[in-house]
Amino acid sequence: MEARHRGRSVCESGSGTSPDALSPEHFGTKGLWKKGERVEENSRNSPWKKASALICWQVVVMAAGLVLAGMTGLSHAWYVYSIHENLLWFSQLEEVEREISFRTECGLYYSYYKQMLKAPSIQEGLSELINDNTTEAKRTINILQRMNIYQEVLLSILYRILPIQAYLEPIYFYIYTVFALQALYVLGLFITSWMLSDSWLAGVLTGVWYILNRVDTTRVEFTISLRENWSLPFFALQVAAITCYLRPPLGSTHQRVLLWLVFVCTLCFCLTWQFNQFILLVQALLIFTLDSLDLLLPEQVMALYLVQLLSLLCVWLLQFCNSMILGSLVLSFIVAVLFVKHFQKGLKTGGLFVRIAKLALHTLLVLALTLIINYSAKKILKLRSDEHIFKFVKAKFGLGATRDFDASLYLCEEAFGLLPLDTFERMAGTLLVYPYLCTLLVLLVTLAFSTLTNLRDGGTGRASSGHEEAAFVMRPDIAYNLLHTVFYGLLAYSTMRMKYVWTGHMCAFAAFGVGGKEVWTLCLRVIHCNAKVKLRLIRYSVPTVILVFLYYKFWPKILEELSELREFYDPDTVELMTWISSRTPTRAVFAGSMQLLAGIKLCTGRVLTNHPHYEDQALRERTRQVYQIYARQSAEEVHRLLLSAGADYVVLEDSICYERRHSRGCRLRDLLDLANGHIMDGPGENDPDLVPAAYPRFCQAVRSGEPPYSSLFARVFRNKTFHVYKLKKAKEKK
Repeated sequence: MEARHRGRSVCESGSGTSPDALSPEHFGTKGLWKKGERVEENSRNSPWKKASALICWQVVVMAAGLVLAGMTGLSHAWYVYSIHENLLWFSQLEEVEREISFRTECGLYYSYYKQMLKAPSIQEGLSELINDNTTEAKRTINILQRMNIYQEVLLSILYRILPIQAYLEPIYFYIYTVFALQALYVLGLFITSWMLSDSWLAGVLTGVWYILNRVDTTRVEFTISLRENWSLPFFALQVAAITCYLRPPLGSTHQRVLLWLVFVCTLCFCLTWQFNQFILLVQALLIFTLDSLDLLLPEQVMALYLVQLLSLLCVWLLQFCNSMILGSLVLSFIVAVLFVKHFQKGLKTGGLFVRIAKLALHTLLVLALTLIINYSAKKILKLRSDEHIFKFVKAKFGLGATRDFDASLYLCEEAFGLLPLDTFERMAGTLLVYPYLCTLLVLLVTLAFSTLTNLRDGGTGRASSGHEEAAFVMRPDIAYNLLHTVFYGLLAYSTMRMKYVWTGHMCAFAAFGVGGKEVWTLCLRVIHCNAKVKLRLIRYSVPTVILVFLYYKFWPKILEELSELREFYDPDTVELMTWISSRTPTRAVFAGSMQLLAGIKLCTGRVLTNHPHYEDQALRERTRQVYQIYARQSAEEVHRLLLSAGADYVVLEDSICYERRHSRGCRLRDLLDLANGHIMDGPGENDPDLVPAAYPRFCQAVRSGEPPYSSLFARVFRNKTFHVYKLKKAKEKK
């Protein structure tokens, strides 16, 4: 197919050159001097005036776009902060209530920020984290190695050295930083859409869609400390930097600067989230796909792989040689790709079927070598930290049922289930889904034709500067973002928690489709109407119309939401934390649910038996043992297990012991019964191999206060939600 239509369309009019089409020959000296005679002043200065006017206009457009990008990002940051304040009335809470509002693992992460601030010096604070003996009783662990908390460390150091202690509380410095990062997140999405479409109107539409779809794009307003709220802003900036890096043409200096920017963003992203290896694996797979389809230059592919590799190795060093990184699939995949590419020559030569066969063989070799490298690394390093994830994945996709407690915890969590279909219904209400699907469909068809042409002719699908508008030729930056939204969309559909990686980019991609040239150019070509004036009118008017519609439909709803005030109210938990702080020894060890123990560490500083950071095999085993307090076990067995974990006190929660939130088979007590081979309680069928338990459920039976429970456990605190028992040691029993 020809790259351009020859001749003029019936819809085209005029032959003047637009400012966008000015080329170097317009600025030559031909015609300015002729045989020593000077031409008229207007004729001589006209090209230079046009060039100056063009440069000035570009500067104005750039400045306006950057100002709007900043305003959009700050608007989102203010919006989510206001919702957070309205939900909790955070500014009026007592300190213990503010800390309790950091639920589950959020409280654990924030506790290290608090711990660093309480330390006599920065050096002593770091030493306490490196040699921590309060997070897991009877164990000394390196928190900087096990968890991604460098952000808390850096923030605590900044709070210490900056002159802000007099007028800004530590907790506000923390949450303000997280909300400021959300402004950077929207800024990265804005820039990505702007670069793809060459219109900052698309960037504005991206920001508006991101804000209006808040339920599906972020959860920062109630999970401030969650790792994704720290890392995803850097990931959005990384995608923006990659998009700019792939835009043709760039000078070598600009390429180096952008690669350094990609490296810094990737490093920050990896350092702040333990799930970084899975996100980077998807990114490595899409780079591999682009390379296989010859949509990227070999040097670009090599540079992006090396950036990922160096980022992971730097994180490995910063996390004190964390072996999980060396055993990650993404590292094995990158090594396998680079190895196979080095030895497999002539991959992109030959006819269509020959090249397809070579690519299939190449893919099989890479995948096989990846599995071999990963298996060998885990055997050599004796890694078992992430085996629960593979059990979960295996069971999730129907490759075998499991009663494994750890895998079942993930399977029963809604966040790790399939993406609910009502997600798309909500997005359709903001008009996001329709342009997204249209853009996706058009560009996938374009990619398919471009790939087939490329494989058949042995050419390249990369658009040159002279053929940017060629039919069925795709720019590499557009190809990258197209596969990015496809690959991460599949990840989001398979695991709902990962939708926050996809939905933000979905807004940028849909806005690019509405405000960019590619989709509208193809549509106009279908009706044989290629006029640049009409194209420009459509790509500027349609986003404007959508923005006006969204403003009139949703602005009243936003104002209503911002005026809705609620208040944090959890008196039972406040009472529990107050009692622990005032009535128990500072080195007392507490056992209980992971979520509650994270709050106990934050609010009271007491020692824990287990916690929500689940990326360690020994900790998972201890958690399963501690959770026998909600299973059908004898008092002696529970007492033995708790003592082996170092517990002095155990906290029982009615909400778990008598749980009704989950369906039968997914309640915590059901998971424990299944793992122990016991019949589940309540109506419903049980597997035939399950047997009745020999003992009653511990969390219920211990309340009787009868032997043997009374001889092993003494209740020291209770309210409507919690019951605290002190473990009697050998001397006390006598």
